[in-house]
Amino acid sequence: MRLGIDFGTSNCAAAAVVDGQVRAVDFDGAAQFRTTVWFPDVMRDADQFELDDAMASQVDQLVEGFTRDARASGRSRSAQAMRSEAIRIVRREWMEARMREPASSTTLLQNAVYGDAALDAYFIEEEGNLVQSPKSMLGYQLHPRARQTIAGIAAHILEHIRLTASRQFGEPVRTAMLGRPVQFRSSIGDAGNEQALGILREAALQAGFDAVEFLEEPAAAAMAHHAASQQRHEVVVVDIGGGTTDIAHASVGGAQPPQVHRAWGIPRGGTDIDLALSLTAYMPLFGRGITRVPNHHYVEAAMVQDMPRQREFRTHKYDEVDAPYGPRLAALQEASNTSRLYREVEGCKIALSSQDEHNSPLYFIERALQITTPAPVLDDAAAGYLRELNTLLAQVRQDIGHDPAVVFVTGGMSRAPYLRAAAAAAFPGAELVIGDASFGVVAGLAHAAAAALPA
Repeated sequence: MRLGIDFGTSNCAAAAVVDGQVRAVDFDGAAQFRTTVWFPDVMRDADQFELDDAMASQVDQLVEGFTRDARASGRSRSAQAMRSEAIRIVRREWMEARMREPASSTTLLQNAVYGDAALDAYFIEEEGNLVQSPKSMLGYQLHPRARQTIAGIAAHILEHIRLTASRQFGEPVRTAMLGRPVQFRSSIGDAGNEQALGILREAALQAGFDAVEFLEEPAAAAMAHHAASQQRHEVVVVDIGGGTTDIAHASVGGAQPPQVHRAWGIPRGGTDIDLALSLTAYMPLFGRGITRVPNHHYVEAAMVQDMPRQREFRTHKYDEVDAPYGPRLAALQEASNTSRLYREVEGCKIALSSQDEHNSPLYFIERALQITTPAPVLDDAAAGYLRELNTLLAQVRQDIGHDPAVVFVTGGMSRAPYLRAAAAAAFPGAELVIGDASFGVVAGLAHAAAAALPA
């Protein structure tokens, strides 16, 4: 059995070609699930942190190093500031070590909950480990132990996919074609792509796959469009996902195999709009732009996909921040509340694509707290991403030199009318074809897996 897997920033899906037809893997009645996993094992809280002799020695060594660096650079730093930073670093490493401690992989897999059910379980239990969008971290500079943790989480998700597909199709699934963006989100340039692919390959092997290959996601979407096209034509595929935006120029349709001429991509997508909307519309309720709380605290709170930033946010103290903002920030630090807020932001983004306003009850912060967001606020939040998308589309149009016959739009964010309009406006002479937002890429991956991978 050959499986195509779309391991997305926001959602995961899988499919296989069975008797000549693409069949989606069913995840509890849905063709995809949110790229989120909850492990019920409790990770010790940062408030339980206490320096032992070894950690105190480590703090002293760090302070000595900071002191040498300050002298060499001529900068002035107080002893208290250097010691505070040293303790923060040691506590962060302590927390990361706690996250690596628990039970066996088998126990974790048996008890893990995936998708929206993972969020629900986390909100009910208010403990355990919730991991969202691990794909967004694959291309960043990672400590070896952090890399091991991310690979392990990705392996759990891929094994969940593999075992679900094996049960549905009645035979072991051992080979996979994984989608990949043209450009992963990265803090280390091109090396981030290689690192991300290495982690995914390692995770797939841990998940029980014997063979795994990768295909750029817009090329996979082109294969899906090819399978549905009778006549040969030129197409520009625009795949707009949660974390990345990818474009391919291809010739598809008819009896000839599809041919991808070139691909482009940027590490930006729907989660960038989520972040901007959270900071613009929601974080002022917590004092952003009003109090003296640094802006990066609000960014840490909003970026639920970034585990180190989430842990960092929970270390801050807001006792001296005036009400109502200090108490609201303290409430936001409580278990699961940044994830609850993020889900409200996501819902607002989706609703404002077709509504004039959206109301979000924030009872988990304050009993009567709520916010009504008008549609123009989404326009402002999406403006930065739209500029980058329009720049990319203009570059593609310039590189190709003419309009294709078709612009094929797919990916989760392709549901947004303003993004479809941007793709259409970039190629005014082309026919706009809207693909299946959830299934466009994974259908192509299934075709590619059936054609390219060994059994």
